[in-house]
This record gives sequence, structure tokens and C-alpha cells, in this order.
Amino acid sequence: MTFHSEFDGQTAVVTGGTRGLGRAITRAFLDAGALVHATYHSGEATATAFRESLGEERERLVLHRFDVAKYDEVQRFWETLESNSQSSVQVLVNNAGIRRDAVLGMMKPEDWDSVLATNLSGSFHMSKFAVQNMLRARYGRILFVTSPAASFGFQGQANYSASKAGQIGLMRSLAREVARKKITANCISPGFIDTELLADLSEDAKRAHLASVPMGRFGDPAEVAYAVLALASRKASYINGTTLEVTGGI
Repeated sequence: MTFHSEFDGQTAVVTGGTRGLGRAITRAFLDAGALVHATYHSGEATATAFRESLGEERERLVLHRFDVAKYDEVQRFWETLESNSQSSVQVLVNNAGIRRDAVLGMMKPEDWDSVLATNLSGSFHMSKFAVQNMLRARYGRILFVTSPAASFGFQGQANYSASKAGQIGLMRSLAREVARKKITANCISPGFIDTELLADLSEDAKRAHLASVPMGRFGDPAEVAYAVLALASRKASYINGTTLEVTGGI
């Protein structure tokens, strides 16, 4: 299955869309013809360098810097988006996420709060306004990038695991609410993918994670982006309320 021109004339919003998985997802939508609004919270130089690396496709990439954890900033983003465009948004990918790992007994309250605020509340904030936008056109695809941590509960990641499990519950409720409006909501659950989130792990941790993957390798961001585009396509009209694992079999 290829996505050449699949998203011509469509608009996608990708949170955390300028590095790691988000960068690959943004690039995939651009390659498939979409206009992409990629958001980021920090890393101005990285975001700008990404856009400049795209050649002619950079004309279809719009960068926005704000914090998805802040409701008022998210509201401002959607108001600006709608005031500058006559068309609706067809795709939202809730990809923005952070980790603040520590065993539960030593976890700082602020690290619990910040992870839940970005990963879970950020998904709520963005999805709320996306639904309002999509309802006008009675069409949309809302995706959440979750994690196997939602069910496995990796050691030292109670906050991250809780936020990712929360995304799945949020998605399931949303999928029921908007299905009759031709809007779908689904999750993508990437396993151990070769991004900067793996780079900050110890070598021992990397070896342990790799040993748990039946395919014997870490995933490539482009493999996750492929799954995102599949669920975001118009052809995925009867896939709703599900979680697609991209984990190599863990």
C-alpha cells in the first residue's frame, strides 16, 4: 500500500512534529501531499533546520511553537488556524510527549504532573478543538501515539505508563462519541523505536529492551509513520476505537 497523493488537499496537524517520531510522521504526510501544521514546545533551531531540509515540500509545512499542556495556548492555536484558513483540518496526530522517569517512591510530584499534563491533558486539549473543527465538515481522523507502557507498566515509568493508558481510555470514549459524524479515533502504539527517546537509555537497558523484541531489532520511525498514514487515510473509514501496535511483536 502506498500513499502517493493520498492526502492531496488535506490538512494535518502533528503535535511534537519536528523531531523523532513526529518528524517522521510530518515528513510522511508531506510526501503524501498534505499541508502539515507541526507543533513543538522547544528546540527552535531543530524545527527550523527540519523545515529548511525539506526542499520544495517546506512550502506545505507550517511550524507553531506552543505548549500543548496549556489550554489557553492550544485554544489560541486553533483560533489562529481557523481564522487563516477556509477549510477544516482532516487529521490530528497527538504525538507530543515527554518522559520524566523515576521509581514511584522517589518520583517528584512535579515530574508526575508534567508528564500527565503534556501526554494526557495535551491530547485532550488538542482533540477537543479538533473535534469542533471536524464536526463542521463531518469528517476527520484523530490519532493518539500511545505506548506498550500503557499495559506493561515499565519500571520507573509510572507517570508515563499512566499517561499512555489514559490516552487509550480517552480514545475509546471519543471514538464512540464521534463515530456517527464520520470522524474516527484510534491509537498507534510504537514499541522500541530508534529515536532520541532510546538514546538517553543506558547500554544495559537498550540490550534488555532489544532482547524482548522478537524481530531482534529496534523499529524505524518511518515504520510508525506508515501505520499512522494507514489509519489516517480515507480508506480506513471502518477502523475506529482501536489500538494498532507497531512493536515488532513484544
